[in-house]
Amino acid sequence: MVNASTKNKEKKGAAKDGASPDDGPSTSGLPPHLELQRTRIVCGPNMNSYTNSSMTDVEFMASDVPNIFDMARFKKGFSIDITRYEGNDMTFHMKGISCAVANSLRRIMLAETPTVAIEHVFILNNTSLISDEMLSHRLGLLPLNLHPRYLKYRLDGEPATELNTVILKMKLSCHYQPDGTLKNEKVYAEALKWLPHGSEIPDETGCKFVRPQVEFMPGVDPVNADILLAKLRLGQQIELEAHCVKGVGEEHAKWSPVATAWYRFMPEVVLLQPVKDELAKELAGELPGLITVDSDGSAVVNDPLEHDVLLEKVRAMSGEPKWQDVLQLRKVKDHFIFTIESTGAWRPHEIFEYAVKLMMAKCDKVLEGLQKYPPPSDLGAEEWMED
Repeated sequence: MVNASTKNKEKKGAAKDGASPDDGPSTSGLPPHLELQRTRIVCGPNMNSYTNSSMTDVEFMASDVPNIFDMARFKKGFSIDITRYEGNDMTFHMKGISCAVANSLRRIMLAETPTVAIEHVFILNNTSLISDEMLSHRLGLLPLNLHPRYLKYRLDGEPATELNTVILKMKLSCHYQPDGTLKNEKVYAEALKWLPHGSEIPDETGCKFVRPQVEFMPGVDPVNADILLAKLRLGQQIELEAHCVKGVGEEHAKWSPVATAWYRFMPEVVLLQPVKDELAKELAGELPGLITVDSDGSAVVNDPLEHDVLLEKVRAMSGEPKWQDVLQLRKVKDHFIFTIESTGAWRPHEIFEYAVKLMMAKCDKVLEGLQKYPPPSDLGAEEWMED
């Protein structure tokens, strides 16, 4: 499934002659060199320039241009376009926000979005070569196909119940089958079976269910059934109970809902001056596909995202004497390309939606805390909150 936005494809050739293909919000009135510093990172052959983001409202007061946040301008310039959605992977473009907000969303997705993972392993028998500690560690990292909304957090000292704990069981041995082949020579994640009625060894685990979990949650199993956990030889056995609880990635990475969640800036290849005729053909030969020559012999810049492998070459060429006044690689500071790879418990868009809601809740909490402080004596309460 691909929900592709056509906006990026429409930008083909838009970066010619130093123009910007990005149609996000900008501060009018700044000289071109300051506008470049405010909105772009210039990627040189050895180092990047203008990497800081504009965060204060007085940054450009020397040019008599306020840098005040404007809600109307933000609403006009902000957009999210999903360009790829395949299984548990999603890529989307987010435009019109600062890197502080983008990174906050990324960190919430990594560390503050809950999942369910194996926390306690009660091993009854393990005669395999893999040690108990290593087997428990491998089990803990298994992503489980259970949404965290079905469980409550288990607090320190709180007993395990059907409301805060899910129990999986593994019991198998390696033996010959009637056809003479070995069974269970390799132990995969699919060997874990859900115990909806609770622990089979409650005296050892201290876990007792009042009602079966099938009444309020779907089945529980590993997201990937073919993950290899251990290998057995003839006669070796593994028998254990794995108790799963709800947690977040900031406590341990096994609770992180994503294999990775990352972003990069939107790349931009710019021709600093018109390039025509033989020079245009030579440049097109150096950067095939990224640079083409139109009917009047002029060089045209195509979509850089379709030619990722050439961007580092553009960076290197921008430092060569022949091309340094012709070609430049830039990155748009308020245009982020996000990639979310879910481990399976959440859909990728659900992870992002949860991160946005949690950030909003954090902002509400800050505003609530500010209400406790009286406004300055020279301002009324309404003026103080507006400022």
